[in-house]
Parts: sequence; structure tokens; C-alpha cells
Amino acid sequence: MTRVTKWALAAAVLGVALIVALLPRGGDAPAAKPSGDLAPARAAAALQPCPAPGPAQPVKQLEGVTADCLGDGVRVDVGKALAGAPVLVNVWASWCEPCRTELPVLQEYARQPGAARVLGVQVQSPAKDGLDLLAKLGVHLPSVFDGDGSNGPVRTALKVPSALPASYLVTAGGAVRFIANPRSFVNTDQVRAAVEGAR
Repeated sequence: MTRVTKWALAAAVLGVALIVALLPRGGDAPAAKPSGDLAPARAAAALQPCPAPGPAQPVKQLEGVTADCLGDGVRVDVGKALAGAPVLVNVWASWCEPCRTELPVLQEYARQPGAARVLGVQVQSPAKDGLDLLAKLGVHLPSVFDGDGSNGPVRTALKVPSALPASYLVTAGGAVRFIANPRSFVNTDQVRAAVEGAR
């Protein structure tokens, strides 16, 4: 057998071995559980349901923008869900220290009579981290997950600055107003004043 023939035979054997290794296997092995199962974290967080689309015209700046409801994973049309009534939209991330102070304040504000609806938007952090944080803080505000990258669709549509948190008031008429003062809330009086000032 020549040296060329030996090399050809060795290459053929390796090729067959590779094909066999790549063939699907039968058997009764259980299917792997998806690594992204958020059900336990969602149950622990017990978030309020995300707002459903209403009959009003969608908020123009958010028209066609969708995100996953953090509480149950259902897809939310954000422009339609925020239409028709004032909504305070708060953009936060699980790694953001001022967000950890602000989220409980927003929870307390949302419970007050006459408060605007509040919707959280988690950005730039994994959904599980956000759910774990909300559970730890005892914050149950409805929230959407805008992805863990830097260019989620909600963040892009709102032109969110790099420094978090960031809050916006969506008016009943569909205008979107960035709340610049204060940039983060430490008490409910500040939230109420900012909402009233942005209406």
C-alpha cells in the first residue's frame, strides 16, 4: 500500500467517524430544560399585569414598538398599551444603584389616590436579574423587558440617555415628556410634582 493510499484511507475513516458523530441519536433521554426558564423568578416577583392595548390612538413616538411583559413574557405593543391616559414610564436596570432607591418610591407613589399609572422598562440587564431585584425590593409594578443590550426598541424610541434611571410622562394626548428635574426620585412628593409639571 502506498503512502498516498494510506493517507486517503485514513482521511476516509476520519470522515466516516465525523459523520457518525454528527448523526442524531435516538433513545429515551429526557429533553433538556430551557436554560432561560423564568417561571420561578416571575412567581417570586409577582408583578402586576402589563397594560392591555386600549381604544385610543397609539402613542406616536412608540407606535409599533413592542417588548416582552416582564411578569409573564407576553408581547406588549407599548404604543397602544400607553395610549389614552397619563403614564409615568421609568427606565431602569438591575445594576443601577439609584434605580434600587427609586423603584420602591415609584411603588409607593403608584398606590396613592390620583396617581398616574406607572410602567417600568428594564434595560441593559438580564430579565432574571430584574425579576430578582424587584422581588427583593417588594416592587410589583407592571414592567416590560427591553432586552439586555444597549439598543432595545423602547430605549431607542424614547432616546434614553446613558445615565439611568430615566423617567418620562406619556400624557393622555400621547405626548412623551422627559422628566429632567429631578433625574431620580427619592420621595413620592417629587414624583407627584414631576408628573403634574409634565402634564
